[in-house]
Amino acid sequence: MNQKKELNSRTPARRVLVATRDAEAVAVVREAFGPDSLIEAVQTPEAFQERAAAQDFDLLLVDIDFFETAPGKKADDYRKDLQKYWGKNPQTEIIVLTRQERIRETVSLVKAGAGNYLTYPLSKDEVRYVLESLYESLKVQQELDYFRDEHRVRDTSRIALLASPVMQIVYEKVKLVAPTKSIVLLVGETGTGKGVIARLIHSLSIRPEGPFISVHCGALPEELVQSELFGHEKGSFTGAVRRRLGKFELAAGGTIFLDEIGTISPSTQIKLLQVLQEKIFQRVGGETDIPTDARIIAATNSDLKKLSDAGAFRTDLYYRLNVFPIEIPPLRERKEDIAPLCEHFLERLNAMHLKEIHGFHPLVLEAFYHYDWPGNVRELENLIERAFILETSHVLTPESFPAELVQSMDPGGAASLDISQPLAEIRRRTVEFVERAYLRELLAEHGGRIKSSAAHAGVTPRQLHNLLTKYEIRKEDFK
Repeated sequence: MNQKKELNSRTPARRVLVATRDAEAVAVVREAFGPDSLIEAVQTPEAFQERAAAQDFDLLLVDIDFFETAPGKKADDYRKDLQKYWGKNPQTEIIVLTRQERIRETVSLVKAGAGNYLTYPLSKDEVRYVLESLYESLKVQQELDYFRDEHRVRDTSRIALLASPVMQIVYEKVKLVAPTKSIVLLVGETGTGKGVIARLIHSLSIRPEGPFISVHCGALPEELVQSELFGHEKGSFTGAVRRRLGKFELAAGGTIFLDEIGTISPSTQIKLLQVLQEKIFQRVGGETDIPTDARIIAATNSDLKKLSDAGAFRTDLYYRLNVFPIEIPPLRERKEDIAPLCEHFLERLNAMHLKEIHGFHPLVLEAFYHYDWPGNVRELENLIERAFILETSHVLTPESFPAELVQSMDPGGAASLDISQPLAEIRRRTVEFVERAYLRELLAEHGGRIKSSAAHAGVTPRQLHNLLTKYEIRKEDFK
C-alpha cells in the first residue's frame, strides 16, 4: 500500500522548506509551526530546486513565481513540474503561495496535485487551518487505503475460513500451487467462486504486487478476442486507429485470469497454445515477437476433456492448461460453508452501506440449508444483498427474501425449530411467515402499486391495505 505519511496536526511536519522572497511570509510560517519543526527558507527558484533535490522535506511551501507558469498552461503540464519535486520524496506535500490576481493559475497547480494554496499576506491562523485540513485529509485517505486493502485481503482469503472439508482441500491446493509459476485450471459451475480463488492464488504468489488482469473470454465477441488478449497494431483492421496493448502485455509481472476458457475459437486456441509453449506472442497485424512472463490461471464451467474428445477444443491446449487442476464443488455439496459465507457478505454490506444488520432470522438460515442453490455462491451473495436493501429490522427476516426460497424449506422445518410451542401456535406463525413473504414479493413485483397487487392476489385494495398494516409493510419501500 502506497501510504502517505500521517502528519499530526498538533505537531506539524518536522522538515519544511519555504521558497519565497517574502521575508514576512517566512516569519509567519515559523510562528505557525512552532519551535519543534525544522524550517528552512530559500529566496530563489534555483536555490529551491537545489534544496528540494538534495534533502527530504515533509512539506514545501512554494511561491507560484518559482514554478514555470504561463497563460493557458493546463493541469497536466503543471503535474510534470510538480513531479520534479516528488522524485526525491513522493510523500512530500506542496502548498502554493500566491496572490489574489493569480488564483486561476494556482487552482491549476492544485488540480495537478498540490495539496492546497495560501494567499499573501500570510496569516498564522490561515496557515494552521490549511495545514490541519491537509493533515486530516491525509489521515482519512490513509484509513480509506487501509480499509480497501484489508477488504481486498479478507474478500480473497475468505475461502480459508470455510467449514466444509472439500473447500479445505481446495485451500490446501491453492497454498501449494500459489508460490509456483505453474498454470492453474479452475473447474466448477458458474458462481462457485472461481474468480475469488484466482485472486487468492495471485495474492499468495511470489509477486502479489504485480497486476491481476481478468478476461471473461465468453463475454467478448469472436472478432475482438485476439485483439483483447494480444493487442493490435495501428491499421491492422477497420477501426484500429492506434496501437493497443493486449491483456498479456498488461499482465506482465503479474497474473492473467482467463475465465470461461472453453468458449474461445479454434484460431484463438492456436495463438494461446503458442503463448503457453514458447512464452511469446504477436499483436494482431504485427510481426514482432513479444515475450510474456504473466502467470496464467484459466477457468471453465464445462468439461474440457469431453470437449477435446469431441473435437471442440484442442487436445494439446487442454493438456497445456491442465497442469494443476482445482475443482471447486457447487454450494449444494458444501452447505457447511453457507453460515460463514453469510457472515462475510453481511459484514461487507454493513461496511459498504453504513447500516447495522446483526444477523439472520433462524428461518432464513433454515431455508438456506434446504435450498438447492443453482446459482451457487453468487446467487447467495445476490440474495443477501437484495434482502439487505429491503430489510428494515436489525436482522435479515424471511420477508426480505423471494418466496421460492422460503418455499424450498421442508414443511416441517419451521415447526422443528421450537417444539415447545403448541401446534396451533406453530401453525399461526407459519401462516404469518408465508403471508408476509408473499406480500413483500408481490409488492416488489408490482413496484408497490396497491391496485395491481391486489388484483394479482385476488383480494380487494382495502383487504391488501389491512394485511400490509398487520405486518407493518410499507408500500413505499417497493417503489
